[in-house]
Amino acid sequence: MNKHLSVGILAHVDAGKTTLSEAILYQKGVTRTLGRVDHKDAFLDTHALERQRGITIFSKQAVFPLGELSVTLMDTPGHIDFSAETERTLQTLDYAIMVISAADGVTGHVMTLWRLLEAYQIPTFVFINKTDLAGTDLQELLSILSSTLNEGVISFDRLDNTFYEKAALCDEEALETLLSEGIIPDEMLCDLITCRKLFPVYSGSALKLEGVKRFLLGLERFVKPPQWPDQFGARVYKISRDSQGKRLTHLKMTGGTLSVRHLIGEEKITQLRIYNGAAFHTVNQVEAGQVCAVCGLESTWAGQGLGYEKVGNKPKLESLLSYQVLLPDGCDPHDAYSKLRILEEEFPELQVLWDEESRKIQVQLMGEVQMEILTNLLMERFSLAVNWGQPIINYRETITRRVEGVGHFEPLRHYAEVHLILEPMPVGTGILLETTCSEDLLDKNWQNLILTHLAERHHPGVLTGSPITDMKITLAAGKAHVKHTEGGDFRQATYRAVRHGLRRTDSVLLEPYYNYRLDVPTASVGRAMHDMQRIAGECGQPINQGDMVTLSGRAPVAAMGDYAKEVLAYTKGIGRLQLTFAGYFPCHNAAEVIEARGYDPDRDPANPCGSVFCSHGGGVNVPWEEVEANMHLPACLSETKKAADEIIRRTGSREYSDAELEAIFRKTYGDDKREKNRLKRGSRIVSARSNEQFPRVKSGYNDSQAPQILLIDGYNVIFAWEEMQEMTKVNLEASRALLIETLQNYQGYTGETIILVFDAYKQPGNIGATEKYGNLSVIYTKEGQTADQYIEKYVLDNVKKQKITVATSDGLEQMMIFGQGALRMPVRELIARVLDANEEIRSKYL
Repeated sequence: MNKHLSVGILAHVDAGKTTLSEAILYQKGVTRTLGRVDHKDAFLDTHALERQRGITIFSKQAVFPLGELSVTLMDTPGHIDFSAETERTLQTLDYAIMVISAADGVTGHVMTLWRLLEAYQIPTFVFINKTDLAGTDLQELLSILSSTLNEGVISFDRLDNTFYEKAALCDEEALETLLSEGIIPDEMLCDLITCRKLFPVYSGSALKLEGVKRFLLGLERFVKPPQWPDQFGARVYKISRDSQGKRLTHLKMTGGTLSVRHLIGEEKITQLRIYNGAAFHTVNQVEAGQVCAVCGLESTWAGQGLGYEKVGNKPKLESLLSYQVLLPDGCDPHDAYSKLRILEEEFPELQVLWDEESRKIQVQLMGEVQMEILTNLLMERFSLAVNWGQPIINYRETITRRVEGVGHFEPLRHYAEVHLILEPMPVGTGILLETTCSEDLLDKNWQNLILTHLAERHHPGVLTGSPITDMKITLAAGKAHVKHTEGGDFRQATYRAVRHGLRRTDSVLLEPYYNYRLDVPTASVGRAMHDMQRIAGECGQPINQGDMVTLSGRAPVAAMGDYAKEVLAYTKGIGRLQLTFAGYFPCHNAAEVIEARGYDPDRDPANPCGSVFCSHGGGVNVPWEEVEANMHLPACLSETKKAADEIIRRTGSREYSDAELEAIFRKTYGDDKREKNRLKRGSRIVSARSNEQFPRVKSGYNDSQAPQILLIDGYNVIFAWEEMQEMTKVNLEASRALLIETLQNYQGYTGETIILVFDAYKQPGNIGATEKYGNLSVIYTKEGQTADQYIEKYVLDNVKKQKITVATSDGLEQMMIFGQGALRMPVRELIARVLDANEEIRSKYL
């Protein structure tokens, strides 16, 4: 059985969270005296800034025994400005303890924390603190918790018949057990708590140690340690530095063991620490369930998964305001930026941004308290004194309709093309990534690289340059070169594809909104409703509660400002405003904001909307409006194809020089050995119009009454064609792509309808796929179906209505399709026809 358990304590500021932690550690013998926040000697408030301000800023841990278990207690910040630190700590928790002040009840921040626990699916115990205060009505508070948090919030102070009846209402199986046995076993209660159907509530006074022992007995009785796999896994939740400046990676073990000198990537672990408040002891090995700090890892980051663990989910909480960093005279901005980036490792929500053009630094902050702490940390660690500019709202952008974005990057000796489908999604979705691209078209490693580039940064929108959100981005197609493609090429193509898609659709500016609850005296209702209307807020139906009235709704963060102070002023201290983040919604003054920002997406050198194509032996920047007319892969959405055709129709013709056409032929087919000694001709210009019909090579049938189909066994041709056969020794996909390109050219010249068939039957679960390139169809067979079987079936089904010629060198296959009524063409004849067509193109148009 796993002997390790991690339990976190969460609360609104001043609810008594740190006091409860002190009481637990004292009761369990970890500390000999009770520390107090107001005495500045709390065991878990280890930093000078925490003791000075009397709040928890950094998450800390302590270890205490609980029956047969070793429990790691995770203390988290309670102030809303440090809620991102709290959210990061949730990755380590097996259970959570929500501390609620009996005097304050369910505050806005409590609701935020409760939603986080729900999002991360963490089983939760509730401790109602300060019940010793006069005027506390515990039953009324329990009723409020049940109605606002969850119906499964039930008092565990007394396990009597009334308790079991309430617990049974949370689950049908528990109700049946109670009816049949008259009691609900502890094991079943544990399961209900683990699956978040039941939330045990205990009450007392942590400062006076009332109810703490009962709570610990209940915790021991009703927790069940999770079982972890033997395979190594860990979640990095925090990066910090000790007093000597040594980098520490804090992680939760979720599988196997981890030892000193263990290699993670190319980095070696030099030390393993188990912290208890400010002190720690070193160990040689940690096992699943433990929380530890690791020395020796320099490239880790908060949210990273190690071993079998994947990257953590995107944080639910984010900064809503940005501030410009005002540096002292003579301070090097680059030096200040590097120091801020060090702090960003510890506080990822800072999102430190550097503007090269203006040489200014912007930082995202959660509030004024975090600003003060950050100012003190910069002075303490780096002797850097900074000030801050006025707050700037962090806007977002999204789109209103589905669109295809294309990014092409082809300077000399580089190549990558990416096609992305951008779709709008509901509010709060964030960015969803998916791929529908066939691995026969683009290798899995290239696809993973593209998805990585999509996820590695915030992609700027085209209205104000704000990050995009609430959309799904699907990798629909992509193309690499067997020789000239590098990883950085796909980064460029991916970024450009996103920007190209944004330029081709309609974007919407989004701003952050609060959900508010405003309690004011009856005499102030009119003023409050007028204020909400003035600041573009939504206001629901007022609810009368005696002498007070409650208003609730949604309002822009930008318009709320210091409205809480106004409420206190016009209600003479009686009014109360609670705010929780609601999400990003359409901006109430979008035109004004866009004009003030003055952002030009086509003049942003760091985020180009166009693409780079090869022309005259070098890379040429092509504006976003002309990308569809130049892209190499066919469009994935029909509207994109229509747009490309319209651009070609408007522009009429494109002109190519001999050298350019020759370069294209050499890139596609290699050097033409028969033309090595050809006399050089003078430079000429060839006009290639989209509606011009080329002369056609004669096809296999003269009867024009029935459609003519050329059916080709793809791999049979590849292994019969010397140049392609050599290429398969390096990369089979490259030879397949070359054959498709070659037949595209041949089909465009001859006008024949061609079906090219590739075996894909060995791929488990493969349902087959079809790709269209004009009148060239590329078929990938389904699981268990060979190319021969597909060809035979196609001939049998269509030979009476089509004139079919099958190109294959398989003797048995030739006999079978001939017997079914189709014509045969040896592969060597097909190759000769293709080469003859190439020769005619060269002679007539070069």
